[in-house]
Amino acid sequence: MRVLITTEQIQERIDELARQIAPEYRDRPLTIVGVLTGSVMFLADLVRRLDVPLRIGLIQASSYRGKNTTAGELYLGPGLLADVRGRHVLLLDDILDTGQTLSRIVQLLHDRGAASVKVAVLLRKQGRQMHAVTVDFVGFEIPDEFVVGYGLDYNDEHRQLPYIATLG
Repeated sequence: MRVLITTEQIQERIDELARQIAPEYRDRPLTIVGVLTGSVMFLADLVRRLDVPLRIGLIQASSYRGKNTTAGELYLGPGLLADVRGRHVLLLDDILDTGQTLSRIVQLLHDRGAASVKVAVLLRKQGRQMHAVTVDFVGFEIPDEFVVGYGLDYNDEHRQLPYIATLG
């Protein structure tokens, strides 16, 4: 493995993102929806830095199964999703790759009555987006390489790493 983004760089960037995000929701009912499982670390670190009232919701989504490193059919499990009717939603994900997952979840949130939906991703992979999705907050732009750590996995391993690394 080769470290692409250090623990310190991640924490500094999350501080910056929190400073950008907080003013957007000062006087608006906010629900942050994290995409399981990859966003858990990003979600936990970000919400501790946001000084605004908020709710947390979760949605399970996956297009990578087992040892696959390319996206397959998208699975959405909205059973854990909180009621978002009339609320402003910040959708939080670990990585924007093709955009398939985020575009479908954004539509689902609108269909469920969200007042607005903005998207924040820790990583945006360059040159891979195939589905239209507007990303309002981006932690890091990364090259088209398979990455693990800080919530991202390969075959459900490496999520616990406190940094982002390329595999191989």
